[in-house]
Amino acid sequence: MVRLASVLHILGLIILIIAGLMLIPLGVSCLFADGAQLAFAASCASALGIGLLMALGTRSQARDRELQVRDGFLLAALTWLVTPAVATLPLLWQLPGLSFTDAYFETVSGLTTTGATVLDKLDALPVSINFWRTFLVWVGGMGVVVLTVAVLPLLGVGGSQAFKAETPGPMKDEKLTPRITQTAKGLWVVYACITAGCVSGLWLAGMPVMDALMHAFSIMGLGGFSSHDDSFGFFNSPAMEAVAIFFMLLAGINFATHFLFVTRRSFRVYRFDLEAQAFWWLMLGSVLLVAYFLWRENTYAEFLTALRFAAFNVVSIATTTGLATTDYNKWPMFAPVFMIFLSCFATCAGSTGGGIKMVRAQLLVKQSYGELRRLIHPRLQVVVKLNNQVVDRSVLHSVLAFVSLYGATIIFLTLLMLFSGCDVVTALTAIVACVNNMGPGLNLVGPATTYAVLSDFQTWLCTLAMLLGRLELFTLLVLLSPEFWRH
Repeated sequence: MVRLASVLHILGLIILIIAGLMLIPLGVSCLFADGAQLAFAASCASALGIGLLMALGTRSQARDRELQVRDGFLLAALTWLVTPAVATLPLLWQLPGLSFTDAYFETVSGLTTTGATVLDKLDALPVSINFWRTFLVWVGGMGVVVLTVAVLPLLGVGGSQAFKAETPGPMKDEKLTPRITQTAKGLWVVYACITAGCVSGLWLAGMPVMDALMHAFSIMGLGGFSSHDDSFGFFNSPAMEAVAIFFMLLAGINFATHFLFVTRRSFRVYRFDLEAQAFWWLMLGSVLLVAYFLWRENTYAEFLTALRFAAFNVVSIATTTGLATTDYNKWPMFAPVFMIFLSCFATCAGSTGGGIKMVRAQLLVKQSYGELRRLIHPRLQVVVKLNNQVVDRSVLHSVLAFVSLYGATIIFLTLLMLFSGCDVVTALTAIVACVNNMGPGLNLVGPATTYAVLSDFQTWLCTLAMLLGRLELFTLLVLLSPEFWRH
């Protein structure tokens, strides 16, 4: 009970932060007089009340208790389960026809940087509602828990275990600065500065300021929420697409690498990051391959036109952003399926993307190649290296376990979707898109449609898939282990 009280105390403080964040879209609503002022004011007050009750009600029991490893996992899981529920309040107030199931799906999609939506007629929504949706993507991009470990120490609460549980990637023990708080703050500063650059670039390319801000949130969070039903295709601007591609590629790289670039002021950190190099070469090769395929299949008469549409949509889907400039659901089947395949592993660990992550794919390839060599030389000792460092066997075992669980999760949830009456293409691509935090799938949930076509049961399955993907499976599933709850 003491452990649970400590976790609930911090969760209450996190809800207070969410309440404070609601003041930003409230200000936007007042600025544009879009009619959503009451929704955000009431939601902020409600979240404030809930947060205060939780924080004050558990304060005495949680006093002077440092979080343990188990507490970090529990806090990370509860944060990603509870904060989307609090974030639904403005949507439920302003959109009375919206069910809690759909509202929760929308906010989970935002905070997990998935970008799948159940809403249509986005152009007619109040500016502040679209701002809130895309702002959730930006906040979720670096992680609500990472945000709180940068802020909560000011309130006397430590958070290194929470940071370790939430940070994506197989090598979670690496610290960029001696103190975890400095690490979190440093990552957020870098994240905010690159976002400001993205906003400026989109604005200079001709995008209106608010649209530039909201799409920068989605681009840097690699979550494809847009303020328009036509997504990024609404602007039909090669210049804006070029800016978006550049910043999607930046967001697909480990932010620790960006942090080291800022502190060391040297491009060598990128040159010697083998994961980033593999990511860049994969993106370049994939764009050229899809462009050639679309041109060969006469989807586009000119190769440069094919290259333009391939470049944006391949990078967007591969980095799990999910923005689109065209309905690629109508392309010859190889192209969209290949793009979704890329979303499973293309982005780097420590980025705002989803999926297996490039570093895990690299380790799997190296390990598999080593096993092939051992078939020829049975006495060979297989040593896997990454960045000229020997990878510990425990890391390799963890990677193998993760990929196995990743595949099993997709198969199990897809079977449940099929059991509920969904067609195979929609079922499989919806689950893969949600587990990878990528957004649009194919067929009924393609880029030109929404997830509103799904039943409530199917919507909850996709919601679970998004949460599992964002927490990289283990953080959420470990709570189901009986050993976790034993003292």
